[in-house]
Amino acid sequence: MTALETLIEALKRLPGVGQKSAQRMAYHLLQHDRAAMPRLAEALMAAGEHIRHCERCHTFSETPICAVCADPERDARLLCVVETPADQAALERTGSYRGYYFVLLGRLSPLDGIGTGRIGAAELLARAAEDGVEEVILATSFTAEGEATAHVLAEALRVRGVKSTRLARGVPVGSELEYVDLGTIAHALSDRR
Repeated sequence: MTALETLIEALKRLPGVGQKSAQRMAYHLLQHDRAAMPRLAEALMAAGEHIRHCERCHTFSETPICAVCADPERDARLLCVVETPADQAALERTGSYRGYYFVLLGRLSPLDGIGTGRIGAAELLARAAEDGVEEVILATSFTAEGEATAHVLAEALRVRGVKSTRLARGVPVGSELEYVDLGTIAHALSDRR
């Protein structure tokens, strides 16, 4: 393989990047932004060497305990369960949640061989049993796998006497009903308050 083919193959490993997108990125870097190439390589190497998972919540961190878990000003009564560090970052950007997190690093997918052991369910249950935790917010995605994950975790928490809630779902802010999918409208009607 040539260096160009190797670069294109490497870029194709990114999610959502196919052959054409990888080629476009490679050609752009080579033709218009060669200065970015060493910076990109250095950033990738540094991230690979320094970023790990927080020992407490599993999000990305350069320290053993992430900044959120180390923040004593957070509300210790709330524990929000998300699938990925990206989901946690999205919730943080809203500025509306001030509790702690637990990142599953995936979701249940029996067809792919991903069970409760692979997503850290036992660790979550141990974390939820700690003093001070009053509510576990299940903020998994609304896909079939995300719903199954939330259901299994909710049942396990219920058996242990831990209160769990699920993110609400409904019509997005600023949308018009005629353009919203039927499933979202149905859930919005049944979950109305």
